Amino acid sequence: MNEIKQYTLSVFTENKAGLLMRVVMVFTRRHINIESLTTSQSSINGIFRFTIVVNVTEDQVKKLVQQLDKQVDVLKAFYYEDHDIINQEIALYKVPIEAYQDPGKMILLMRKHAARILTVEKEFVVIEKTGLESETEALLDELREYGIYQFVRSGRVAIAKPMEQLSTYMKAMAEANDLN
Repeated sequence: MNEIKQYTLSVFTENKAGLLMRVVMVFTRRHINIESLTTSQSSINGIFRFTIVVNVTEDQVKKLVQQLDKQVDVLKAFYYEDHDIINQEIALYKVPIEAYQDPGKMILLMRKHAARILTVEKEFVVIEKTGLESETEALLDELREYGIYQFVRSGRVAIAKPMEQLSTYMKAMAEANDLN
């Protein structure tokens, strides 16, 4: 039986207008929810990377990668299981200034969660935490006792443990073109 697991997709693209919509449509047509989506430059100049997290079966993720590879301006897509990547998220928490009334308690909480205070304003404190989703959620749970004005978490950013496959793929494509 093909069980549902969490997969992280790395989609390498050119930087073209409308490409994000086309990539997202591949998931929408298959009724697959995107849990997290981030975009950034890649290690190759002029190439951009989408990091997409989904909960699907292995058959579904393979089909997604095939569909993404067929998109114009998509250079290559890869998928990884959680043990194949190193990943992090960043979270910001805006809590009432009253949370800081006992600075010792707040400092202990920050140390416990490897978080840091970004700013202290007249009415609020902004805290930053970088880590896995479970870690940013754990701090959120503890900060709820003080009250939360705002909370925001980035999408996953991830690096594959195997050497970057895009460089190898691009080199092979260039060599194949030289043979033609």
